[in-house]
Amino acid sequence: MTFQTKTLNTIFIKPTVLAFGLIFSSQVWASAADDLKAKLALMNSFEAKFSQQVKDEQGELLQSGQGTIALAHPLKIRWEQASPDETLFVSDGKKTFYFDAFSEQVTIMNTNGLIDTTPFILLTTRESAQWEKYQISNIKQGYRITPKPGIDSQVERLDISFNKVQNLSAIKVTDLSGQVSSFTFKDSRVNGKLAGSLFSFKIPEGVVVDDQTQGE
Repeated sequence: MTFQTKTLNTIFIKPTVLAFGLIFSSQVWASAADDLKAKLALMNSFEAKFSQQVKDEQGELLQSGQGTIALAHPLKIRWEQASPDETLFVSDGKKTFYFDAFSEQVTIMNTNGLIDTTPFILLTTRESAQWEKYQISNIKQGYRITPKPGIDSQVERLDISFNKVQNLSAIKVTDLSGQVSSFTFKDSRVNGKLAGSLFSFKIPEGVVVDDQTQGE
């Protein structure tokens, strides 16, 4: 499994049971959650280039990379890793495709089956039922999102940072193993018109197809 595969699995795909004893006062949670909701409510679409660093639990650098990201409401995501290996995660809001160019395999999933597995989904939905599954607190220059006890997620916490003009500037994902994936955005554009083709995927010829939507 490549580092890109593991990173995207962490953010989007592999669920596991969390049992945290973290306690936040309802007043603090409501304030932080409301603030974050208000910021994201102004972001109907977002696209940017990103640079990535993956570090292990001891802080040792495992990998660096770069790519592009595009988000749009509701539930539309395009996360493309260009280096060191090519991977692509695309959701049109209904179906989700994960393409690993190195292994020449495409995994197809129902988007509805993924939305409960990651706090990252809060960037692309305003549904109260999804927001209520996470605890949100203020950190320097942003917010920390952690799944509530009993919520399935491979993500231990998700930190979201904003710059001085309140644009999304960075995301840091910490998984249950302690591995930290940091993404810093540049050349970002908020609320631009995004082509629908960004969120569609044509399966290349000759690749292995793992269609997990069959029988659901």
